[in-house]
Amino acid sequence: MGHVSKRLYSSASKLAVSTSRLKQFPPKEAILVPDSGKPNFFDPELWAALQPPPTSALTAFAHRIGLANVLSSADVVRRACTHKSFLNLHAKYYPSSPTPPTNANLATLGNSLMGLFASEHLHAAYPHLPTRVLKAAVSAHVGPLTCASVAQEMGAVPLLRWHRQPTTPMSPALLHSDALASIPRAITALVYQEISLQSARKFVQSFFLSRQVDLQSMIRFRDPKRALTETVEKFGRERPKSRLLKETGRYSNSPVFVVGIFSGQDKLGEGFGSSLKMAEYRAAEDSLHRLYLTRTPDHLLQVPSSTFPFKQGNIYKTGLEVPYTPGVLGEAEILYASSGRSNIVAPKRPTLEEIEARREGLDV
Repeated sequence: MGHVSKRLYSSASKLAVSTSRLKQFPPKEAILVPDSGKPNFFDPELWAALQPPPTSALTAFAHRIGLANVLSSADVVRRACTHKSFLNLHAKYYPSSPTPPTNANLATLGNSLMGLFASEHLHAAYPHLPTRVLKAAVSAHVGPLTCASVAQEMGAVPLLRWHRQPTTPMSPALLHSDALASIPRAITALVYQEISLQSARKFVQSFFLSRQVDLQSMIRFRDPKRALTETVEKFGRERPKSRLLKETGRYSNSPVFVVGIFSGQDKLGEGFGSSLKMAEYRAAEDSLHRLYLTRTPDHLLQVPSSTFPFKQGNIYKTGLEVPYTPGVLGEAEILYASSGRSNIVAPKRPTLEEIEARREGLDV
């Protein structure tokens, strides 16, 4: 009996089923089979999943995230926290009860809105960001794992109603993080429906887009020097040249070289390394990072959806305080095939004899 109670308590605590509101704890299903004196097989996790969250917890959640005016009733919050996978479990154990509303449609709408807000925000903030990096950045800001993490920070884990589903030929397995990610999406859709598109964007900006994401770690180059050469050529600038800026310990066990890459008189970037080749590689990477990670100042940042009108009273307004000015479209990133075909001829790497000759001041 003690073992069953311990299992029940641990499983229910993970699902935050408060024992103070239960008429009997442990429930009678965990003790005896009706009309028999034999122990009954009891699944505490299944029992806890069937228990509805208390109304006080639903109301407290709405006030905790500052959306009590949108999530005006406990039924609205309960719907936003009910995943569609819960329907099968509910129909199995409560066949005569009405089907509870789920957040399936709200989560689909909210996912589209969050993708729109994140895409236009990142594209306006980083106009030169490569397409693949932009997609990865959107997933990092509003992807499933981020949505699940935000829902956990909101305190929505105890309110989630779902049922784990295995992999089928038609759909992958449903995990807890997948179901939890539907809650912020559903809330975004509710804010859009109940208030306006501008309010939904502010909600996503506050909870998602304000987070710091390391975009530099997402940018990788197989040959940064070649990519830099083609990028500079596309912008009509002088061919980049590498120059040794500083060095120390050339003939020691730990030399350090600092190389800068210049286009005319302008320094594009610099890098260091234990060899000239490594320093030049890092300098080319730094030059490309300076281009692709160029950020639009916050006071100049405007997104296209801010021009959409919304109704305030009997007047339609936009969320803009100044006229909208479309941002400058960044140049597409340099892409080249593995065969190495390109319109730009890559500079020939000097041999060791040529390097020594230049060092001695000879004409080669």
